[in-house]
Amino acid sequence: MRHVPPPAEELALLDHELARLDARRLQLLSRRAWLLSVLRAPAAAPPPPQAPFPGHHAQAAPASVHAPARGTQNVLLVLGGLLLAVAAIAFTLFSWGEMGIAGRSAVLAVVTAGALVAPALLLGRGLPSTAEAVAVLALVLTVLDAVALHAVAAPGTDGLAFSAVASAVLVAVWTLYGLLLGRLRTPLPAAVVAGQLPLVLTAWAAESSAAGFGWALLVTAAADVAVAYRGRGLAVRVTACAAAVLTGLVALALGLGLSVSAGGVPEAVGPGLLLLTGAAVALTGAWRAPRELAVLGGVLGGLAAVAAVGGVPGAALSWDRSVVVYLLCGAALLSVLRFRAPRPVVWGVLSASASVVAGAVLWAAPVAAAALLGPASVPAGVWSGAPEGFRDAVPAVPWPDSASAPVVLLVAAGLAAALHLRWPRSFPEKVRSVATAAAAVLGWGAVPASLAVSDAPYAVAVGVELLLVAVMTAFSVRRAADALAVTFLACALVGALGVGLLGLAAEPATHAVSVTSTLLFAAAAATARVPAVRSVLACASVLCGVAVACAAGASLGWSAPHTAPLVLVVTAATVLLGARLEGPVVAVPLELAGAFAAVVAVGLAVTDAPFLALVLGLCGVLAAATALRPERRRVAGSPAAALFVAAAWVRLAASGVTDPEAYTLPVSVAAFAVGHVRRRRDPATSSWAAYGPALTVTMVPSLVVAWGDPHWLRPLLLGIAALAVTLAGARLRLRAPLVLGGSVLALDGLHELAPHVVQVFDALPRWAPPALAGLLLLAVGATYEQRLRDARRVRESFGRMR
Repeated sequence: MRHVPPPAEELALLDHELARLDARRLQLLSRRAWLLSVLRAPAAAPPPPQAPFPGHHAQAAPASVHAPARGTQNVLLVLGGLLLAVAAIAFTLFSWGEMGIAGRSAVLAVVTAGALVAPALLLGRGLPSTAEAVAVLALVLTVLDAVALHAVAAPGTDGLAFSAVASAVLVAVWTLYGLLLGRLRTPLPAAVVAGQLPLVLTAWAAESSAAGFGWALLVTAAADVAVAYRGRGLAVRVTACAAAVLTGLVALALGLGLSVSAGGVPEAVGPGLLLLTGAAVALTGAWRAPRELAVLGGVLGGLAAVAAVGGVPGAALSWDRSVVVYLLCGAALLSVLRFRAPRPVVWGVLSASASVVAGAVLWAAPVAAAALLGPASVPAGVWSGAPEGFRDAVPAVPWPDSASAPVVLLVAAGLAAALHLRWPRSFPEKVRSVATAAAAVLGWGAVPASLAVSDAPYAVAVGVELLLVAVMTAFSVRRAADALAVTFLACALVGALGVGLLGLAAEPATHAVSVTSTLLFAAAAATARVPAVRSVLACASVLCGVAVACAAGASLGWSAPHTAPLVLVVTAATVLLGARLEGPVVAVPLELAGAFAAVVAVGLAVTDAPFLALVLGLCGVLAAATALRPERRRVAGSPAAALFVAAAWVRLAASGVTDPEAYTLPVSVAAFAVGHVRRRRDPATSSWAAYGPALTVTMVPSLVVAWGDPHWLRPLLLGIAALAVTLAGARLRLRAPLVLGGSVLALDGLHELAPHVVQVFDALPRWAPPALAGLLLLAVGATYEQRLRDARRVRESFGRMR
């Protein structure tokens, strides 16, 4: 039979076993921490006590004990090495003259030899950090030895030439030293850094030209690339890579400067060869480099190749033609897609090609921009007569001498289209979409640029730009909703703006352009398949219609206020079309464009009060017609009432009426009756919609007149009426009478009490207002919670009103 211990004995056994497992787990965690510290730090460290077998309870020393010790050790070694280096430099510079030639040589030889040998002994004793610090000191001492050797053994030699030879010798010595003592991490990177000096110092000593310095830097960069490929250790390769990028960039910058400033083809050959060699070095270094460096190498190689090849023929051409040469060279970089090269390198070369094309386009863009938007600078010459040429229509624009701008835009457009058509599988979908849109924009911009460069006749320029707008509009209508359709639509709208501005030079051109644009956009909106495109085209047609109305009024000799009702015809058309269109996607933008036309009409009539009242009344009629539709009633009803009231006020003010109540009270009574009937039929109607217009049309003009009335009767009657309206609103729980009556009552009372309040404040001492304000704040603060509850109750009561 199986023995089952009593519960107390079994509990003791379980507690003992759990304690043993916890102790073992702690031992294993300590051992794991020490192993991780050994793997992260190559420095030798004494092993901790071995993990005991189960049943023993010894603990290993945690690795966290050794980490602070190693950090402190490194700090001390660095400080010690720095102090020794400073002492050696001070000794060489200041105490050197106190010793004879034998003493100087002996001291330097002994100290340098000891510093060079000591790291080997320290590495043998397992002290790598100390050995590293002493090795750095030894490298500094070798530099001081070279300085001392020049001062003692060869004082008459050229300092630059001696420095070049000494730096080369130091590179060889440090490289050999680092290879012999492979565990040291400083000598080999220091040798790479020192290797940047010999050729540059040699060119300096030989008084070489800028080309000589460029070749010296380029050869140094090529050597750095070789070291980056074959160097021992990550530190050496990283240092060589950084040095190669720095020296290569300086060499390419020198070559580019020489190529651009060359006075002819023979002078450009040498810099071109330098740039071409630099391109080869950059691409070679990028071939096996990490991704980011490979892309950088591809970019530098591609740009250097373009500058090398394009700089030779460009030296014999003018600058505008040189841009075309560089652009063609940049386009030739697309041939990299035919070679089997690492993908990062290919992307770098393609980025270089894109940079060259973008630079050329930026150079040509001002010509296209001036051709499109330059007419905006001639408001003083509106309808001054049809000019002879395109440039005469915009005399204020300083046309640049850049006949190659259209060619640049067309070539760039062809390249962008080729990315989509010739290599569809080589680029992501987003890149192809952007390239296609760029091709459309560049091709569109080349047309007005060609007209500007060739100084086409004015009528031809207007006709060609109108035709271009029609073509772009047709393309946007026929396509589905994609990036290219949006691009075509944007080009059409900007082109319409440009040709509209261009047509301002002559009256017939203005009418032809505005009418044609209106009909074109209206027809396109009627045939477009995409609702968003239809809405944009409809809005553009409305805006062009506003231009037609304004131009018609100007041709008839009407003033701006007299032209305003003609502009409202456009708004009326949008009201009718909005009622016939189905769906809010097109109807809402169209009606908003009509509202903008109404705002333009109000702006035109603002200088003539009678016509302003007429325009406001017509706007109110159009808004009321819109409010007849159930879906627009809430949006257009209130503006309609406000427009009618504003028209009445403006009409009264324009007529010089001093007693507006005789005109406003009958209207208020009629409006109040209509509102009351509406409230009885539809109890959910807001009091603002039912009674707001009736109260506003009388009380607001009366308040304006009362503020300027020196007598007491009108303010008294207005106050009594406002008080009655306020009490009625509070009794019947109607929001509009309460708010309007209370506001008018408060303003009327303020007008009557203001002189007395001013007298009271003048009689009070200066300390009284601050004291009263402080007491008020104290009272509010003491009853803050109660005031909050009262405010909530008022807000809730106000919210329950209709």
